[in-house]
Amino acid sequence: MTIRIGITGAAGRMGRTLIEAIGQADDLALTAAIERPESTLVGADSGELSGQGKNGVAVVSSLADVIDDIDVLIDFSVPDATMVNLALCSASGVAMVIGTTGFTPEQQHDIEQAAGLLPLCKASNFSTGVNVCFKLLDMAARVLGDDVDIEVYEAHHRHKVDAPSGTALSMGKVVADALGRDLDKVAVYGREGQTGARDRNTIGFATVRAGDIVGDHTVIFAADGERVEITHKASSRMSFARGAVRAAGWLAGQNSGLYDMQDVLGL
Repeated sequence: MTIRIGITGAAGRMGRTLIEAIGQADDLALTAAIERPESTLVGADSGELSGQGKNGVAVVSSLADVIDDIDVLIDFSVPDATMVNLALCSASGVAMVIGTTGFTPEQQHDIEQAAGLLPLCKASNFSTGVNVCFKLLDMAARVLGDDVDIEVYEAHHRHKVDAPSGTALSMGKVVADALGRDLDKVAVYGREGQTGARDRNTIGFATVRAGDIVGDHTVIFAADGERVEITHKASSRMSFARGAVRAAGWLAGQNSGLYDMQDVLGL
């Protein structure tokens, strides 16, 4: 059975990459492409946006108009738009893959509530490599314990609007959980001036926004005399898109609930 996929932000960088990834997947078909009403690309053929040639799926300006044509919605947009789309999917029983980051605690609560009605897969990063890194970070934190200083570095393109990245925060949480720490209490987001000596229990975050960097993440475990660095560098958005498309295919066969990429990969 072919699984029908819809995507939001069809004309954006990630949207175009998702269109390409869906075109390469077996048993999946793009049946809806949604863009903002004010976009000049509404009405365009979505296949042409990704450079694949016409696919017969025109870009539309409203999810409500095509909600009955899809089994799973892939949403990489902004929090407010995602929440509107979530309400529509909840009302229609359409599964949803959420790659949006930067949700407020209240929005996160609403997402968890919606998972009681439909299958949801939400992840800060859909790259297979990043999710392998999550497992490596857990192991490194447990082995190295409290004898190291831990810093998280991340870099993204100039257009990214939230910081630190959702992936960096997820990496910090994996490490904090492994060490029995509360990330909300030990995280340090940037340093300036006379900061005093470093508290070993803290987990520091450093953020870079520049150029067209797709996504770099490094977690440093620094002891006296040695350090371990676990790094992931993305050179193309296709790594995220293929993971999201894989998640959409997997999600279509699941019961209602909140899943993440670790579930999809069996990690």
